[in-house]
Amino acid sequence: MAEESITTTTTLSTPQNQPPPELTTPIESKPTLEVPAGETETLEKAAESKTAATTSTSENETTAANPEVTPEVTETAVTTSTPEGETAEEHQPPKVTETETASTEKKEVGGDETTSQKEEEATRIPQNLGSFKEESSNLSDLSESEKKSLNELKHLVREALDNHQFGSEDGNTPEEVTIWGVPLLEDDRSDVVLLKFLRARDFKVKDSLTMLKNTVKWRREFKIDELVDEDLVDDLDKVVFMHGNDREGHPVCYNVYGEFQNKELYNKTFSDEEKRKHFLRTRIQFLERSIRKLDFSSGGVSTIFQINDMKNSPGLGKKELRSATKQAVQLLQDNYPEFVFKQAFINVPWWYLVFYTVIGPFMTPRSKSKLVFAGPSRSAETLFKYISPEQVPVQYGGLSVDPCDCNPDFSLDDPASEVTVKPGTKQTVEIIIYEKCEIVWEIRVIGWEVSYKAEFVPEEKDAYTVVVQKPRKMKPADEPVLTQSFKVNELGKVLLTVDNPTSKKKKLVYRFNVKPL
Repeated sequence: MAEESITTTTTLSTPQNQPPPELTTPIESKPTLEVPAGETETLEKAAESKTAATTSTSENETTAANPEVTPEVTETAVTTSTPEGETAEEHQPPKVTETETASTEKKEVGGDETTSQKEEEATRIPQNLGSFKEESSNLSDLSESEKKSLNELKHLVREALDNHQFGSEDGNTPEEVTIWGVPLLEDDRSDVVLLKFLRARDFKVKDSLTMLKNTVKWRREFKIDELVDEDLVDDLDKVVFMHGNDREGHPVCYNVYGEFQNKELYNKTFSDEEKRKHFLRTRIQFLERSIRKLDFSSGGVSTIFQINDMKNSPGLGKKELRSATKQAVQLLQDNYPEFVFKQAFINVPWWYLVFYTVIGPFMTPRSKSKLVFAGPSRSAETLFKYISPEQVPVQYGGLSVDPCDCNPDFSLDDPASEVTVKPGTKQTVEIIIYEKCEIVWEIRVIGWEVSYKAEFVPEEKDAYTVVVQKPRKMKPADEPVLTQSFKVNELGKVLLTVDNPTSKKKKLVYRFNVKPL
């Protein structure tokens, strides 16, 4: 591995109105002073204690090694005075620069490829089964033939309502049918609902009407409207849950099949027919409540991103689970058309490939194109293609904590950044601070196996570099997310450095918040 820096440098400005991107100059080596993370350390204090502190390099050595280097913050001509016309409360947000250099850690030889990676390669788990662009729910985007089919279906629905063909008991007045909280033929929302039935039947109008009638009949028999408000009790909060949105605004639903490895939970859910019926009712209730939060207006988001976690899944050998799943899938296909944007299967085991090989030939190309597969070592990377890291739960590689937990520093609305740390390279995230503030950051590398450190480098040339986090070799078993803070009393830079000595690329995820003092 060459020791000189790799020239690839990417700069991003967050939030808006940042100074224009500039090339990052090498960081000038400074004396260092170690302080606990989150503790305030002024540069005046550092200067007073300079003679007593242990420095990493002397000033003479630094000057000789870098005679012409000037920190970037001085090149941007930052001033601490208040510009004319601005109030003292206004502040200039930080600028972020990501720099890649050669790793200084001893490179690990061999042993990098995990068993799961080898299994994925051996079984060749398909990652994507074709391109798919979701059909627009904007009525103005329909083709002429699609508009014609929609109008024909609306006409047939009107006739069916007038003739009580949807099964209403009151034969004296026209029927009023509401589905997923949307009254049929009342406004544009019902057009979006009807489009789902048309697309499920390839715009065959009569087939779409038949499907719609059967769905309305089933909903009445199943008493869906009463079920939505019913107070059902189950222990499946960790089995199926909604969490965040994808990059296009689709709500995300997680199905965690590995939870059924718990024999007590499994027996409580599937051991007899009555319990399996209760399981089905709780799942339908969960789905109905989720669907009613969707936007059925023209151009709105009316589909869901489904994620199926196959880690430790009981598999197809459990006949009770297989029976309940088969029944649920059939009900969804018959009565909930076009509600899935994508189906992502993560932590996929080898046996699932066998299952897919069997059912794959019976699936339409359109259905296949909605499927995404990822083995254990690629699950987080695959999710990030569709969902921003701040929206992905911590257990799946993201930064988002369980809604029941409290994260006082960050929320789903605080965006995170992703960086790929190449094998044998070192990635430095440089956050240039333009004012006195407290900065809090979260950082993680999926699977770790890297060295991480954090420093504050003051703008003042002769000031100490403050060590916020000494170089620490992070192991896969370490805490998935590190949260640290530092009070900045002088202008300067916060440097977050990740050194990847392995032969595998790593995904670095971080975000920060700044509170002016």
